Amino acid sequence: MDTSRIEQLMARGAAFFGTRYAIMGGAMSWVSERHLVAALSNAGAFGVIACGAMEPPRLAEEIAGTQALTTMPFGVNLITMHPRLEQLVQTCLDAKVGHIVFAGGIPPGSAIKAAKDGGAKVVCFAPAFALAKKLVRSGADALVIEGSEAGGHIGPVSLTVLAQEILPHIHDVPVFVAGGIGRGEAILSYLEMGAAGVQLGTRFVCATESIAHANFKRAFIRAAARDALPTTQIDERFPVIPVRALVNEGTKRFMAHQKATLDRFTAGELTKEAAQLDIEHFWAGALRRAVIDGDVESGSLMAGQSVGMVTREEPVAAIIAELMDQAAAALVQRGQSALQPAL
Repeated sequence: MDTSRIEQLMARGAAFFGTRYAIMGGAMSWVSERHLVAALSNAGAFGVIACGAMEPPRLAEEIAGTQALTTMPFGVNLITMHPRLEQLVQTCLDAKVGHIVFAGGIPPGSAIKAAKDGGAKVVCFAPAFALAKKLVRSGADALVIEGSEAGGHIGPVSLTVLAQEILPHIHDVPVFVAGGIGRGEAILSYLEMGAAGVQLGTRFVCATESIAHANFKRAFIRAAARDALPTTQIDERFPVIPVRALVNEGTKRFMAHQKATLDRFTAGELTKEAAQLDIEHFWAGALRRAVIDGDVESGSLMAGQSVGMVTREEPVAAIIAELMDQAAAALVQRGQSALQPAL
């Protein structure tokens, strides 16, 4: 299938990344490490390392490991609440990483400035139109708008709505869409709405190059969209960002942990920031048990609602080729439909 027209629609996003396709890999802790990231970049997409709870020396190792597997551009995703955020930014700059993605909250202006002054392009997540405008004013070079259909930490609004609210109005920087995207037809639709490209995470979990445990991959292949549900907040005094995952015993354990952490916060044993960091450490450990150790009962199975479109294990290059072919075929079909006489 000739995908040249789709590549033209992706041109702005691809130029921003320095890649063939404006397809950005979602940063998934323990999954988005050197092997998957390099495979994405080598296949013409843009891989992104998930730093998660890594300390600067560990991140430096992962960047170097990725650079040993690809000469193509890739980025690093940093969680804004990490206590050593600015050191992590410097770690990326020292390794000549060209794109730094800030996630999990609004990044401090000092971190954005340090990244840009060091020569990196800054990508930020915008969960609302007002924040999108604020982030552009703060120096973001590109935005990702991620709907609640996504896996892992999510906002409250679907991509369908966010795209309508933001894409017609933000033109100064490229805007990438994310959340629930699993087929090329959807990619085409968002490109036509004005998106510069897309971010996909769940679709790549079962890539051949993904180091995720076979049990983890099997859970994804078996799952339907309705199996990926968000966690609930148990007390409005202690806001916890919902996490979308396949429901299992680990989901129940998180609810118990959230209550215990809330009790410690209420008793004055933890500050709000320390309590939220404790929650993040819980997720990091639970996710590792599932992804690395294969404990799909008590570990965390973070997954987006597009998990129902993950039906087999296959190479990254094959997944990307399928997505691009689907988008190109949809574009051809639209052209043919336009030529058909009305009945």
